[in-house]
Amino acid sequence: MQSASSSQLGFARTGSLQDTLGGKIFLIVGATAVVALCAHISFPLPFTPVPLTLQNFAVLLVGMFLGPVAGFSAMVLYLVEGAIGLPVFTPYSAGGAAHLLGPSGGFLFSYPLAAAAAGWATRALQNVTTPFRSALVAATLATLPIFLLGAGWFAMYAHHSLSAAWTMAIAPFIPGEIVKITAAAGIFTSIQRWRRS
Repeated sequence: MQSASSSQLGFARTGSLQDTLGGKIFLIVGATAVVALCAHISFPLPFTPVPLTLQNFAVLLVGMFLGPVAGFSAMVLYLVEGAIGLPVFTPYSAGGAAHLLGPSGGFLFSYPLAAAAAGWATRALQNVTTPFRSALVAATLATLPIFLLGAGWFAMYAHHSLSAAWTMAIAPFIPGEIVKITAAAGIFTSIQRWRRS
């Protein structure tokens, strides 16, 4: 029997998959595959060691669809997969644990928090405004830890000032992040509308 909270959050359910342990594991492993695929859609930039990828987009979607706990778990598993050497990170890196400890490691370590924030905020804001606006705000809030941890790690790793970290790890990525946030919110709300119809 569904609890009241899960019935109110109908979009948090993915058919019967989230009703079983096996289904949850399948969704979590599948989520890591989606993020890995998006990591390989990657473009190096000449002025920074941080590449432009679709990983953040995938992390936002994972959090919104799976919720805070499963989203967090999926991203922890993703980091473990990368640390043991599976090819889940961007191809423009050393791979494995070396990539986690490299200049973009902070972005990667932020993913569990970002997915959890996206999942939590999506559910907390669902009745505040329209579904698209709620998803847009949730995706924006979830992006904050990505930039904060990513740029902070980058500044410490490369011994850069905060202004250099802004120039090399945040500012060039803001236009693309706006597109990713908007696309993630649009895809999430469209699929939820389709599932309810």
